[in-house]
Amino acid sequence: MRLATVRLGDRTAAVRLEGNDAVELAAPDVGALLGAPDWRTRAAEGGGARHDALALDHAPLVPTPDKIICVGLNYRAHILETGRDVPEFPTLFAKYRASLIGAGDDIVLPRVASFVDWEAELAVIIGAPVRHAGEAEAARAIAGYAVANDVTARDYQYRTAQWLQGKTFESSTPLGPVLVTPDEAGPVDGLDVSCEVDGEVVQHASAGDLVFGPIELVRYLSEIITLLPGDVISTGTPAGVGQARTPPRSLAPGMVVTTRITGLGECRNHCRAET
Repeated sequence: MRLATVRLGDRTAAVRLEGNDAVELAAPDVGALLGAPDWRTRAAEGGGARHDALALDHAPLVPTPDKIICVGLNYRAHILETGRDVPEFPTLFAKYRASLIGAGDDIVLPRVASFVDWEAELAVIIGAPVRHAGEAEAARAIAGYAVANDVTARDYQYRTAQWLQGKTFESSTPLGPVLVTPDEAGPVDGLDVSCEVDGEVVQHASAGDLVFGPIELVRYLSEIITLLPGDVISTGTPAGVGQARTPPRSLAPGMVVTTRITGLGECRNHCRAET
């Protein structure tokens, strides 16, 4: 299945995508849908109003997750470009929900930041509560995958050893356009992650280059805290970030960032200055 959260006038709704149709479901968003233990049945059998799938206004896929957990230094090639060693354990940080935007919304460049970078990422969406999971339970807890971009204010990120302040500026993190269930997405190793800036490919890698894959991340994180339906795990970015280029390149107002993963769709976001 392919599920999305869309804006319909003054409300939002979860929808199931069927070709050129978006079928409205009995939930205000995908996160709320995932909170029902029988969400798969509701998503597959729900049959509300139909909308043109090509004219949807995508809200953040999960607008109000309980947790957004991000993984740094998780692609081998990206680790090499930063000059670091491959980590023994996942490098974790977090975002707040106010950072999330939809697949076509503007990326707001913070007025206090001097260097804003792109980071294309595969997002994992949790579909069941999970704690102290083994491998099989961790796999069952994954509702699906989506596209994300961990847009980062580098100058704020490196003010201290803790990264959060550079990672969670408001209206900076595209998440969407759809949740694709694992059976439809196929093996993660077969997914290609890419980022374009003004049409130029700046990142392109296979998710097979991940040091810690989705199942291992769910298993590990569930040792620390109970993962809940709608929680988002952003799995890390491949090589090609602007900071690592010669000379370094940052985002500026008017630029267009397109984040794409094979089979999962794309987020296409214009950059604009914060007002």
